[in-house]
Amino acid sequence: MTEVVTQGFAAPAATKKVRRDIGIKRRYAAERRFRTYGLAAISFGLLFLFLLLWSVVGKGYTAFQQTMITVPVEFSQQIIDPDNVRAQNPGKLMTANYPVVARNAVAKALGVSLDDRDALKAVNSLISDSIRGQLRDLVVADPSIVGTTRTVALLASGDLDSVVKGQVDVSVNEQNRRISDQQLAWVKQLTDAGQLAKESNTGIFFNGASSRPEAAGVGVALIGSFYMMMIVLVLSLPIGVAASIYLEEFAPKNRLTDLIEVNINNLAAVPSIVYGLLGLSVFINFMGFPRSASLVGGFVLTLMTLPTIIIATRAALKAVPPSIRAAALGLGASKMQTIFHHVLPLAMPGILTGTIIGLAHALGETAPLLLIGMVAFVANYPTTPMDPSTALPVQIYMWANEAERAFVERTSGAIIILLMFLIVMNVGAILLRRRFERRW
Repeated sequence: MTEVVTQGFAAPAATKKVRRDIGIKRRYAAERRFRTYGLAAISFGLLFLFLLLWSVVGKGYTAFQQTMITVPVEFSQQIIDPDNVRAQNPGKLMTANYPVVARNAVAKALGVSLDDRDALKAVNSLISDSIRGQLRDLVVADPSIVGTTRTVALLASGDLDSVVKGQVDVSVNEQNRRISDQQLAWVKQLTDAGQLAKESNTGIFFNGASSRPEAAGVGVALIGSFYMMMIVLVLSLPIGVAASIYLEEFAPKNRLTDLIEVNINNLAAVPSIVYGLLGLSVFINFMGFPRSASLVGGFVLTLMTLPTIIIATRAALKAVPPSIRAAALGLGASKMQTIFHHVLPLAMPGILTGTIIGLAHALGETAPLLLIGMVAFVANYPTTPMDPSTALPVQIYMWANEAERAFVERTSGAIIILLMFLIVMNVGAILLRRRFERRW
């Protein structure tokens, strides 16, 4: 009888143990599935990031090289200044027919007769049309070279540059490509003679807008973006920090402040194109600021960046322990002294991080700048924020709409430059946070 009772009590205990083991196994299995899902999500994200970078870098790294034709150039006085009036009329040097000078130099290097018009036309298409400015600047800087022969590296045309970089299939029929068999033979001749080679393309960083891809650069866009970022930094940082301090430390908790907080959070989610419409109606139509000016772009991006900086600053102020405030007030510090001498310095890492992230966001914006006219063709450097300019993302947008094949690599090259700026800014935010972060 005792044995039966003992077995009766043992059975439920064994059942509970089995159920407990099954429950533990299920929990472990659920954890493994969750980790698998997380790793799969990260893997997909990294895969698409890799594909994006592979596409951009694969198409854009060649933009940092440019094909040059190095030949002896005869700065013929008969072409540049046949009447020998440059001493009395320096403007004569500005209007000379420099493309003919460059064409004749390349033709002589190839052994082409200067009387063969068809051949000269084919030779001329190997050289960039921007060669006019390159040779003009040399002559204007040193008029004594007129009548002499100098070795000059001439900028090759976009079609020739694409062929040298392997971006054109030269095996197709001659009618289906923009460079002829004769020109391909000349390219081989110049390459074998060491007169045609790829060199570093610094022009992509310093040149302005151009309809010729081989001469186009982001110089004007970089200056315009720099002006706008300085305006955004000067305006948004003090205004955003001051608004955050008031809302977090001084403002009473009532319906009005709750409404302000809700609106700030909503403004952070407003599409950027809405800010462009606001800038167009207020800064240009109402206040009369010039279109395409970096000043207007800076104002628009400031409005767009302010909610981000305010939210990040308030979060940084909240992260400071209340004991810091209590200790400062207990030692006799005023409310202002407590905030500016103790709370604000401790919250500065978060404030700087939020500011840099906001600036990085503003740097990559395109839609609001399109609406205020910064999509204009600007070839000259802006000297002030009031001058016409463009921005780096807008320049990328304009190049992406061009039909010529050579603009594809220019577009990807500009994207690489923009990504490098964004990476530097985000790495700077991380370093600032780690450098100044305090742990309690």
